[in-house]
Amino acid sequence: MAAIDLRVRSKKRPCGLNHCSEKTVLLRMTKAATARWTTKCLALSVILMLGLSGQTSDSLAATSSESTSAAKASSKSQTSKAKASTSSSTKSQQAKSNQSSRKATATKTSTRTNKATKSAKPRQSLVKRDPTNRMSAGTRLGLRSALTDVALNSSAVLVVDQISGEVLLEKNPNSVLPIASITKLMTALVVAEAELPMDEKIAITQDDADLEKYSKSRLKVGTQLTRAQVMHLALMSSENRAAHALGRTYPGGMAAFVEAMNIKALQLGMKDSKFLEPTGLNAGNVSSPRDLVRLVEEAHQVSEIREFSTAKNLVVKVGGRSQQYMNSNALARGDRWELGLSKTGFIKEAGRCLVMQAEVEDRPVIMVMLDAQGKNQRLRDAERIRRWLIQQAENPKPSRGDRAAPQARLLEPAVSSAS
Repeated sequence: MAAIDLRVRSKKRPCGLNHCSEKTVLLRMTKAATARWTTKCLALSVILMLGLSGQTSDSLAATSSESTSAAKASSKSQTSKAKASTSSSTKSQQAKSNQSSRKATATKTSTRTNKATKSAKPRQSLVKRDPTNRMSAGTRLGLRSALTDVALNSSAVLVVDQISGEVLLEKNPNSVLPIASITKLMTALVVAEAELPMDEKIAITQDDADLEKYSKSRLKVGTQLTRAQVMHLALMSSENRAAHALGRTYPGGMAAFVEAMNIKALQLGMKDSKFLEPTGLNAGNVSSPRDLVRLVEEAHQVSEIREFSTAKNLVVKVGGRSQQYMNSNALARGDRWELGLSKTGFIKEAGRCLVMQAEVEDRPVIMVMLDAQGKNQRLRDAERIRRWLIQQAENPKPSRGDRAAPQARLLEPAVSSAS
């Protein structure tokens, strides 16, 4: 059984092998023919491609050159456009900057103009008070240029020996000028001679604040001080509200007080003097150096005026707080001068004024200086006069006998009055 089976298997194997070989041969032949056909097709395609490549390369080269030139041209045009746009933008920026600078300049100019206009407003109000000119009365009259033994800035000066009445130095002594706060000497003199109680309380009211010219004051409305303190401030610090309060509280009121001032001036022989109010803010208060020598001599006899006018400072309570007031005369605040009386004055029409009673080389003298220009010129004039008096004392000159008599009568009042 086993041998038979083997034979049968051997018979079937050859048949299967022959059948497979035929199929294989056919497949191989088909593959070969396909390969040959594919090769021919590939060869033809290669030939065609090689034939076309020459024409394509030439066209590509031409195309590339054309594109290159076009690119160069476009780049040049873009560069020129960029330059043009840059220059135009630069010009526009410069124009804008010029416009902005012009606007800034115009703004600054307008600002300065506005400031000048604003600052000119108060000046216009001052001009209205003096329509003729902003200069002082002495300057308008040309008094400052008068020659004297001492170079002085003041328009009118008079220096007198208080004992003998001898005129030591003079410059326009009879010129009638506004005297500003020198007026307060007459105010204090009238109050002192009225023998009003000096410890009486006086209240500062709105009437004392509403003066005809603006003036700074630390005395608030409602402040209460004694009459002595009010007089002290009026003489030492030239406090306008204090001076007005002295006149307002005078028996009979302000009108009676001004009348008393002018009566006193006549009694002293002050024929060139006139008073309209007690502060000196009104330019209508006028006098001459010769008249003011008489006023200083008379006021020097009152102890309160001597003390108050030469004090260096005073502390008073205003509004519940202590306030210190200083002397308006820097010479009184120092130690170089021996002063028995001092009073300063200033308004635009009067210039800088100063009157003093002083001891110079053990010689009592009265100095009157009106209408100095500049804040410190009156002080410089006083120093020049003092040095000149010292030089005169060291090198005395022969006395002028022809002028002694009228000078002695200079300090004699027209009507004697007790102080």
